[in-house]
Amino acid sequence: MTYFLGIDLGTSAVKCILVDQYGSVKGDHSVEYPLLQPRPGWAEQHPEDWWSGTASCIRSLLEQSGISGDQVAGIGLSGQMHGSVFLDAELNVVRPALLWCDQRTAAECEWIERTIGAEELGRLTGNKALTGFTAPKAVWLRNHEPENYKRTAHLLLPKDYVRLRLTGAFGMDLADASGTLLLDVANRRWSAEVLEKLALPQEWLPPLFESNEVAGQVQPDAAELTGLKAGTPVVAGGGDQACGAVGVGVVREGIASVALGTSGVVFVHDDTYQADPECRLHSFCHGVPGKWHRMGVMLAAGGSFQWWRNHFAYEELQQAQAEGRDVYEYLTALAEQAPLGSEGRSSSLI
Repeated sequence: MTYFLGIDLGTSAVKCILVDQYGSVKGDHSVEYPLLQPRPGWAEQHPEDWWSGTASCIRSLLEQSGISGDQVAGIGLSGQMHGSVFLDAELNVVRPALLWCDQRTAAECEWIERTIGAEELGRLTGNKALTGFTAPKAVWLRNHEPENYKRTAHLLLPKDYVRLRLTGAFGMDLADASGTLLLDVANRRWSAEVLEKLALPQEWLPPLFESNEVAGQVQPDAAELTGLKAGTPVVAGGGDQACGAVGVGVVREGIASVALGTSGVVFVHDDTYQADPECRLHSFCHGVPGKWHRMGVMLAAGGSFQWWRNHFAYEELQQAQAEGRDVYEYLTALAEQAPLGSEGRSSSLI
């Protein structure tokens, strides 16, 4: 029997899943890692936590499922989007990654739109400058940590750093690259014009792939650490939203999806490039080769739920653990008992 391994590098945890050649799920496992918030509005993570969590997750999944790494025919990657992984020439991490939900780059976004022009930026990239995107993070590094900026030789997104550790190969898929604000989304290539205007070096950026293209093979040291077979192909994959949309069948026009994870996203497929002139929606390349998508995003959906659990649900967490239940399911069941429109009203459950 042939199996395939999927790795999703989320904001709160890495999730791994094994499916057989018919698509039947044979096992899954997850490993959490911390979110760093050194200042209000900042959100960072250590890329090494992603890699150690991923290696542990793969190893545990193979052990629990009884499936050998030799039986895994291919590996796919998805993950949190926009986060900045700055590496030096020796591939050392320069500083903790600034995540998609980090809000420190408001001034850099204003500078980018003044420098390029908001309308021109939309024409070149299909998007406006937002604090979550990657380019403002690179400009912030130059403005606030010039020594770290000088050390930087490579810029990757989160899942692409994990693939680098798995394969030793640089790469980025077009769907995830669309959220860097450095991609010519219409023509599916890095935007030399944007890079020049922002004075960011194109040498930092990796080769581009369609999501289904093989971008590397598992190298021996990663194989030893994870239990996988050296030489196993690893595809480019995609940002979590593009991959999730493919998974639920949003692969042709007329179909949309709503995803509630750490963030909340409405997603639609486009056969042709259809940027919103006012950039109210993101216009990205799709995980479907040669296609595009548009999406609207709320940054805090499930993330707010996790914050509530961490700060206010101690008793509920203890009770859920005592009953052997998932705490989120426990809290949701309590919420279902609250009257509709109960905000501002008294209730023993609120």
